[in-house]
Order: sequence, then C-alpha cells, then structure tokens
Amino acid sequence: MLLITSQQVNAQLRDELNLPDHDSKKYYLGIGLIYNNSRFQVSQHPSFLNEDSVMVSEPQNVGGFGLAGMHTLRLSNRFELRAIFPQLLFAYKNLTYHIKHPDVSKNEQPIMTKRVESILLGLPVHLKFRSDRIGNFRVYMFGGAKFEYDLASNSTARKAEDLVKLKKYDFGVEAGIGFNFYFPVFILSPEIKVSNGLSNIHSRDVNLKYSRSIDQLNSRMIVFSLIFEG
Repeated sequence: MLLITSQQVNAQLRDELNLPDHDSKKYYLGIGLIYNNSRFQVSQHPSFLNEDSVMVSEPQNVGGFGLAGMHTLRLSNRFELRAIFPQLLFAYKNLTYHIKHPDVSKNEQPIMTKRVESILLGLPVHLKFRSDRIGNFRVYMFGGAKFEYDLASNSTARKAEDLVKLKKYDFGVEAGIGFNFYFPVFILSPEIKVSNGLSNIHSRDVNLKYSRSIDQLNSRMIVFSLIFEG
C-alpha cells in the first residue's frame, strides 16, 4: 500500500494540490483502523527463587486489533494537539511457564501457555510536530501520554487458579511517526508508534501458582494504524 501511494504521490507532485484548504482548518476529525502487537514486561518476585513449581515465566508477543476516533486541534503551522477517543483495543498477551511438577489431574504440561485477554478503552493525547507539506505528502512525529481502562479486567475473580489477574487501570507514554498522503476527498495517514505502560498492572495473588512467581507486569505495545481524515 505504501509503495502504491508513494507512486501516486510522485505523480501528484506534478499536479495540483489536493485539499488545499485543509491546513487552514482549526479542528478536524478522523477514524483509525489499528493493528497492535502486545507483550508483558515481566519482573519476577523475590520469592521466585524459592518456587518449587514454576521454573520459568516468559512473555510472548501476540497480535490484536482495534478502532479509534481522532480529534485534532491545530495549534500552529508546525504543531497540532490530538486526542484519540474513543480508542478500543482488543489486546492479547501470552505468558509461557515451565512447570517442574505438572499436575496431571488438571491437564498440566511441562510447558504451559496462559493467554491474558484485555479489552482496552483508552484516551491517548499526543503533541504532533509536522514537516512542510511537499505537494500532497507530509511527515509528522508525535509523543504523548495515554490512560487505559481494561473492560476485561479479572482482578476481582475468585476462582482463578489458571489466571494471572490484571488491574483495571493503566497509564503510560507513547511516541511514533506518521505520513500524510493527501487525496482529493480524504487524507490517508499510515502511522506506527511505541506504547509503554508505566504502572504495574499485575494484581498479585499468593494463592495462585501462575501469579505468585511474578511481581510486576508492565504493558508493551507496538501499534500500526491506518488513519482516514477529512
């Protein structure tokens, strides 16, 4: 898609500008289609060395998807303020455990993978820095903060022997780069960003085998978006 659009940009550079009045808009809307690749950053609990059941716990990357609404306020020719709301992400994170003494009665294997599912309702806020517009093309960079609420949080679950419990709230920082391709009736913006959670989202339970060996879990995510704006 990037190859096709770049070829069209080269052709458009020789033609008239698309959406010539767009840069004078004070506020505009958009919608984003999102693919995310998520994982945990794991910090083991000090008691992990004395654990006689779980030998190793490792995070794995897993893909997910989402939708987002874009609200952009123009501050100057170079800077814009963007709020993304609502942002709804379906994120999946795997934890792989190496079990020393598997419990056959519970169908445990020497290597067990636990999938932790999250439905994240988020509010990222970014400050964007834009390059000059070159014909129907522009580059921008951005950074900011995010707040997320996990609609699928299981921190209050009681019977959760096979679960790793997560807290409902998370906040973090984000940064990335994007490209504006101006078409006659809309702007297409492929964008990639890194999103890192700063808070510990692990709700540790010493009674749960898969939870007590872990101290902290921090979210890590790479997000690719296709944004349509007008």
